[in-house]
Amino acid sequence: MSTFHCAAALVDGHFAADVRVEVDDGVIVDLSADSAPTAEDVSLGTVVPGFVNAHSHAFHRALRGRTHDAGGDFWRWRTRMYEEAAGLTPDGYRTLATRVFTEMRDAGCTTVSEFHYVHHRSDGTSYPHHDMELAVAEAAASVGIRLLLLDTLYLRGGPGVPLAAEQLRFGDHDVHGWLARWHGLRDALGALASPLVSLGAAVHSVRAVAPADLVAVADGLPSDVPLHVHVSEQPAENEQCIAETGLTPTALLAASGLLSPRLSAVHATHLTPEDIDLLGGAGVTVVMCPTTEADLGDGIGPAPELLAAGARLAIGSDQNAVVDPWEETARLELDQRLRLGRRGVFTPRQLWAAGSGTDGIRVGRPFDALEVASGTPRTAGADPLQLPLVARGEDVTATIVGGRMTRPGVASGGGVSC
Repeated sequence: MSTFHCAAALVDGHFAADVRVEVDDGVIVDLSADSAPTAEDVSLGTVVPGFVNAHSHAFHRALRGRTHDAGGDFWRWRTRMYEEAAGLTPDGYRTLATRVFTEMRDAGCTTVSEFHYVHHRSDGTSYPHHDMELAVAEAAASVGIRLLLLDTLYLRGGPGVPLAAEQLRFGDHDVHGWLARWHGLRDALGALASPLVSLGAAVHSVRAVAPADLVAVADGLPSDVPLHVHVSEQPAENEQCIAETGLTPTALLAASGLLSPRLSAVHATHLTPEDIDLLGGAGVTVVMCPTTEADLGDGIGPAPELLAAGARLAIGSDQNAVVDPWEETARLELDQRLRLGRRGVFTPRQLWAAGSGTDGIRVGRPFDALEVASGTPRTAGADPLQLPLVARGEDVTATIVGGRMTRPGVASGGGVSC
């Protein structure tokens, strides 16, 4: 049993003072406000739930600051990304992912969903033991961040187009080969025996997976497995999907049996009103990645309309050109102000929910939380409920994952088990 005393903590959507948190095996077993600290308590200042980075491609971090000189659009950027992917090895990926996950942890992420599709050698031949996937999992475990590893199905270069040479290492020949590899990976991750690592799945996009294979995914994956997919990030994706099937990407996912509360639709930038109704009616989570969507010129998606329709909102760092969940959360609001011409599109409570998946720390949940400095140039004098609009990653003074606390700058694998 460990105990923490928080000068203030976000609990059930409001800040309470002098909150004592009792933690057993990483899970909160008791919360009490207006409690005097004891000698055994770990003393903390302002405490909030940890952020969930719901969409990341860790290796894209290597492109930071190296793609801005040639202009172009998303598709030109993608070519540069493929060049970076070609040089990845398991050891190199482990090192890179460790650095990226450390950056996320120190900025306030306690969980990351890693959308992983670099499965094989550059010529498409398989590694013998899920080497690339285990490299990512080992990196997260060493850093002390929760990882949802989204093993991704990627079978074609577009409708009627086979994988190009630079895409071969993403593919598994067919959907049944991917499903077999996915089940084998589940066993391999079980042998890793890290409580921080879990396995999900992803369909890269309707461009990369044919309609019949989408149905096979719906039938072949266990129903409790989280599933993510890129949706309508670019108008060209919509145009190609309609030309092939007569349906928008969202409508195709619905027809394939993939729209459900377990699905996370990433980006969802260019939607029809019917798409919004389908996503909201199914209780899908829509992952907005504002800094990446701005960097790549994707556009601004209809976030408030999706929320009103019944979808849940989440945030992601995507290409990791920026690794700051506070900025992603703030821009979720600020981009909508630009789009709609008004302030206060989301309430602070809705922003906390989008960033962390909750509106406070709670009994029965893992103690995944942050300590935030209250006297920095950004946070001094701020209403704590409005911190998502003003704080940034450098204001995080401690990250706690399952009761294990790490201070920024501590080497990977460090931390204090409290």
